[in-house]
Amino acid sequence: MKMAKKYSALMVCAAVSLSLAACGPKESSSAKSSSKGSELVVWEDKEKSIGIKDAVAAFEKEHDVKVKVVEKPYAKQIEDLRMDGPAGTGPDVLTMPGDQIGTAVTEGLLKELHVEKNVQSLYTDASIQSQMVDQKLYGLPKAVETTVLFYNKDLISEKELPQTLEEWYDYSKKTADGSKFGFLALFDQIYYAESVMSGYGGYIFGKDKDGSYNPSDIGINNEGAVKGAALIQKFYKGGLFPAGIIGEQGINVLESLFTEGKAAAIISGPWNVEAFSKAGINYGITKLPELENGKNMSAFIGVKSYNVSAFSKNAELAQELAVFLANEKNSKTRYEQTKEVPAVKSLADDPAIMKSEAARAVTEQSRFSELTPNIPEMNEIWTPADSALQTVATGKADPKQALDQAAETARGQIKAKHSGK
Repeated sequence: MKMAKKYSALMVCAAVSLSLAACGPKESSSAKSSSKGSELVVWEDKEKSIGIKDAVAAFEKEHDVKVKVVEKPYAKQIEDLRMDGPAGTGPDVLTMPGDQIGTAVTEGLLKELHVEKNVQSLYTDASIQSQMVDQKLYGLPKAVETTVLFYNKDLISEKELPQTLEEWYDYSKKTADGSKFGFLALFDQIYYAESVMSGYGGYIFGKDKDGSYNPSDIGINNEGAVKGAALIQKFYKGGLFPAGIIGEQGINVLESLFTEGKAAAIISGPWNVEAFSKAGINYGITKLPELENGKNMSAFIGVKSYNVSAFSKNAELAQELAVFLANEKNSKTRYEQTKEVPAVKSLADDPAIMKSEAARAVTEQSRFSELTPNIPEMNEIWTPADSALQTVATGKADPKQALDQAAETARGQIKAKHSGK
């Protein structure tokens, strides 16, 4: 789920779309013959292999190879690759969050991909950028996600929806009574809180002139970030968020209150569409609210990708499979089966996809959002930032004091763990 450039306009010319139908770079007959009898292993996300079933069968037939698909939680696959890769029991192709790319490349776990520019141009700018490290490509995007606003239509209609976070505060003040609530969010976590903090000028890492992240420029405690955190604290101080929403169990409390009809609206992600539907909630989905300064709340753009293991003994064939799985045709089929929004530009205007309220909300929210930084130093931000925000939420520290401490801790950890690069 943890997942920076402005999301690009989701369009691509018909010529490029048609070129994708050829499924990427063509191989020579000698390459095809040398692949005969090979076996590839793909690690796919849990309960998502149905989305690539037909593509895998087509690839097997075309290349006369066997492809074994194993389901594993996508956020944990890099952990398993560290052990299974060197042991020879790992995958040829795996799937992972874009913010893990930098760490995986630094550790030598991923193979650089060499695909033509016309293939790279099929994807949204943000999604393909998530796969780049030092201007080299290490994966192809298969899905994008952002946080969005879910609201209970039985409690509040679309016409009644507050348009700003401050208006949601006022609505919640009238609604919250200790057992029922208005608007809820996991603002004690930087993944969600950054939506507010960045709207006032906060940021995780600054950028150098070439667009690369500068890990020595940390903005989680600048003036804008502190202002955003103060607004966040206001919700907790006002008793508008339940005490149980803070900490590790917070996500369970938030989701339970929504599925039980006790919260009018929550910030969550498309990963909960199926769960909320099964719970029988009459919900709607829209982009995140605006802030009082006129800026829309931001979100982290999370990108799921197909990547080739550095330990693959069939790296060229594995790359062909990654290109094939992520092409336009197979991305659309995957969406139809999994409902995960594809990263292919042309599909953003596809009627079959845009009829989905979730897909429309993610696409619109992406316009205001940024990539989750994919450099290894990002690992040193999560814990201190979350700890700081929890002290803000519980009133144990004022926002500036808490965020200053978080930034100092993150700088120390970055210096200790990454200064030798």
